[in-house]
Amino acid sequence: MNAPQKTLVYLVLGAAGSGRREVLADLIEGGLAEGETAAVLLAAGEAPDAVDARLPGLARWSWQDETIAGRLPAGPAAVFFVSDGRRNPVEQIEVFKPWLEAQGGELARVLCIVDCQRAEKNPPLLAWYEACVHFADVVLLNRRDGVENKWLSDFQTHFKKQFLPCLFELVKAGRLKNPALVLVPEARRMSHYFDAEQDWIFTDAEGDVIDEDEETEGDEEIEATPEEDPYFARDAAGRRVKKLPDIAKFL
Repeated sequence: MNAPQKTLVYLVLGAAGSGRREVLADLIEGGLAEGETAAVLLAAGEAPDAVDARLPGLARWSWQDETIAGRLPAGPAAVFFVSDGRRNPVEQIEVFKPWLEAQGGELARVLCIVDCQRAEKNPPLLAWYEACVHFADVVLLNRRDGVENKWLSDFQTHFKKQFLPCLFELVKAGRLKNPALVLVPEARRMSHYFDAEQDWIFTDAEGDVIDEDEETEGDEEIEATPEEDPYFARDAAGRRVKKLPDIAKFL
């Protein structure tokens, strides 16, 4: 007997007020196959918007003791989980994975929607978007009106030089050229955090990294630990090694 098919869940990253819901409406209306249904889970702190009327099965999730409080809707073929656009995306991603597993959902893709107007005016936000792009399969460049072409080119080149596997797509007036392409459930992200099988790091007794097939002398112990995503790394004081700007100060 075949196991029931898991609900595909799209995690949507980005800042509050960056037009994420408008883009989602276009993705749902033009990207899903005929007959497929969808639902949207929106952070409780996101202010209501006129475009909400276009979002099917709209519900809210909230924070409870720094964990996600909300249920994955039963029935829809796809659920779009919209992150809290006023909080650190890394903190949310870290708790999103166990929540999704507990809900029995399957990650389809991570989408990052960039507010180009705000990012251009606030250079410190590059570090914030770098974190989002690190976890993203698709990066959608939204709100480009009035943005200098040079800035847009430099922004994309910054990531292309890092040979990131994610896709970059332009959004025009809230619409995408090929919504179905964006929703293809194919992993293209740099991070391995959501991978079913984590990469392992092998270390010797001194903590030095060695090759998995490397021979050791005598009874020397080899310890294997899962590879830690650099954005989750903490220092001796328990603080994040990679620090992000507070997005709320730029909204």
